[in-house]
Amino acid sequence: MSLAVAVLGFVTIERLCELLLARRNTKRLLAAGATEYGARHYPLIVALHAAWLAALWIAAPGRPVSLAWLLVFAVLQVLRVWVLATLGPRWTTRIIVLPGAPLVARGPYRLMRHPNYAVVIGEIAALPLAFGLPLQAIAFSVLNAAVLFVRIRAENAALAGAPPS
Repeated sequence: MSLAVAVLGFVTIERLCELLLARRNTKRLLAAGATEYGARHYPLIVALHAAWLAALWIAAPGRPVSLAWLLVFAVLQVLRVWVLATLGPRWTTRIIVLPGAPLVARGPYRLMRHPNYAVVIGEIAALPLAFGLPLQAIAFSVLNAAVLFVRIRAENAALAGAPPS
C-alpha cells in the first residue's frame, strides 16, 4: 500500500467516525431542547467535503507525497482533535444551539471564534498539496470559502443570543 492510499484511508475513516460522533451529539442536543440553524446550507457542506475526498481518491493514489505538507496536515489533525475535545458533547457538523448554554471560551476558542473552520481551511489546501495537486487545493479552497461565508454568517447569527461563559 502506498503512503498516499494509507493517508487517504486514514482521512476517510477519520471523517466517517466524526460523522457518527456528530450524529450522536446532534441527537442528544436536540433531545435536550437545542435548535438547529442553517440546515438549508448543510447539504452543500457535505457535498463539498465528499467531493474533496473523492477527488483526492481519484487523483492522489500512486503520487509522491510531500512530507512537509503531510506534516502540516498532521499538525492540523492535532488541532482538529483539540477543537473536538474542547467542545465535547457540543461538537457537531451542524449548527446546533442549546438554549442558555454559554459559548465555549476555553481551548482554541480562547484564541479565535471559529477554530474548527480555520483547521478545515488548512486541511482543504494542505492535503491536496501533500499529493502535489495545487489546482485541486485552489479549487476546493475557493469553494470552501464560499460555503464558509454562508456558514459562518449563519453560525454567528445563531450564537448571537448565547450568554458569555
